[in-house]
Amino acid sequence: MIQHPAAPAGPLAPTAVFDWLDEAAELRARAGLTRTLRSRPAEDPVLDLASNDYLGLVRHPAVTEAAAAAALRWGGGATGSRLVTGTTALHTELEVELADFCGVEAALVFSSGYAANLAALTALTDPDTLIVSDANNHASLIDGCRLARGQVHRAPHSDPDAVAAALTERTRPRALVVTDSVFSVDGNAAPLAAHAAAARAHGAALLVDDAHGLGVLGPGGRGALAAVGLAGEPDVVATVTLSKSLGSQGGAVLGPRRVIRHLTETARSFIFDTGLAPAAVGAALGALRLLRAEPQRADRAREVARTLADRLTAAGLDASRPDAAVVSVRAPGPEQAVAWAADCRRAGLAVGCFRPPSVPDGRSRLRLTARGDLTDGQIAFAVNVIAATAPTEG
Repeated sequence: MIQHPAAPAGPLAPTAVFDWLDEAAELRARAGLTRTLRSRPAEDPVLDLASNDYLGLVRHPAVTEAAAAAALRWGGGATGSRLVTGTTALHTELEVELADFCGVEAALVFSSGYAANLAALTALTDPDTLIVSDANNHASLIDGCRLARGQVHRAPHSDPDAVAAALTERTRPRALVVTDSVFSVDGNAAPLAAHAAAARAHGAALLVDDAHGLGVLGPGGRGALAAVGLAGEPDVVATVTLSKSLGSQGGAVLGPRRVIRHLTETARSFIFDTGLAPAAVGAALGALRLLRAEPQRADRAREVARTLADRLTAAGLDASRPDAAVVSVRAPGPEQAVAWAADCRRAGLAVGCFRPPSVPDGRSRLRLTARGDLTDGQIAFAVNVIAATAPTEG
């Protein structure tokens, strides 16, 4: 926690008003939490296990050609808010096909998954709402809870009994249970069926962020709600991102038609935001149609994740058991995690590096994307590099 200094006795010199930023940066550096941007070339020779390209579609010709065609037809940008000028026939086409694929009544596309989560939480709650949010939820859900006008209860991770207890004790007439479907750090799945049962027993709605489930879980990659038979239920709403399995950019809210109508008319991150660029819409459509035609891609992503976890565990590393396409490997601490990721890159492998405050349990780790297009040889290479560069405890 950054300690704020006392207010100055008088006016500061213009050159000094942001001195506190340097002090905060120094504190982060001492804690091993410095973050930097690193440009990558278009043709990066390293094997990428750091991205969220779960199905390996970001460079697939069906996706890139659809993006190019959309940009050529509709232009480089959406030109404004979707309620003013920013909705194209292409946006509508994506929403219809996405809703049909996921088995829901309707969908609404946003400029990002983050914006979709903010919209769902702020528009579907009011001061008379209790929000029961999983302790390990993504930052976008946490920020949505902070912006919402309801009372927020932080429930223990993946604990349906705790959710039910919070709902039982509530004093507000409405309630919303909020959870990731697959948690982004370790790749473990939420007990969605039990959460839904708890919510339904107490007259609450369920909001599920399926960013890491779409394209990986469910029949043909239709998502975590489809996997547990909750897709299309009248009291369930999902959010998804188009930037992971679909290899594009943007997000969407999926659910009952009246929910989508309400968000269209009231969600500030929809009303006041420029619409998703046509190229991103086209890319998402291309990927969605490819996934429909090749549903085995979802099975392969899960298979790769299990293989990575098994082989890393066999090598003596503390690897998570994946429920979808995310595998994490624990590191002794933040500095060791950063050095480990750097050593992997030097050896030709890009991996994610998660450290506090991005990890809810305070444990640093490498985060691996089990891309569905990885070959057996690439999987073996990745495991060998990670094991060979692993830091020692202590």
